Amino acid sequence: MPPVHAGPAPSGGEGTVEGIGEALGRSQGGFSTKLHLRAEGGGKPIAAVLTAGERHEPFALDALMDKGTVPRSGRGRPRLRPRRTAGDRGYSSPPARRRLRRRRIEPVIPTRKDQPRQPTFDTAAYRERNRVERLIGRLKQYRRIATRYEKRAANYLAMVTLGMTMLWLT
Repeated sequence: MPPVHAGPAPSGGEGTVEGIGEALGRSQGGFSTKLHLRAEGGGKPIAAVLTAGERHEPFALDALMDKGTVPRSGRGRPRLRPRRTAGDRGYSSPPARRRLRRRRIEPVIPTRKDQPRQPTFDTAAYRERNRVERLIGRLKQYRRIATRYEKRAANYLAMVTLGMTMLWLT
């Protein structure tokens, strides 16, 4: 009797680490994981969420905005929501913008070519998004984060959290 094949291997990327799966997604290059980061205005990391590589960015938006606090200048309790959020074109879907506005957060996200232009787009605020890109570069200086040696998503997220802590301490 020939062996029975169950079909393609599951990607295991049904959700973020808090949900189901190991945040591994299949692509032509193999398995991949997306690391979504939330940073404060100075470029320090606040929160991280893992998703499978083929998942769209808006999938992680709610989980990312629910995590972490925004430090206040001066005295007072940290805020749970920022005034504005800058993101790349991957977060540009109308439902993602609606979810941010429902939370009273102004989205600073450029529109894709297939969407109408936003007349109130703040280009000066969007230029500050490079701090997040530099943050990702600093995190990837840690080899375990850059290459994902860990098999389990919880272990990889723990290494990312450790790297984020190291960036806060330096």
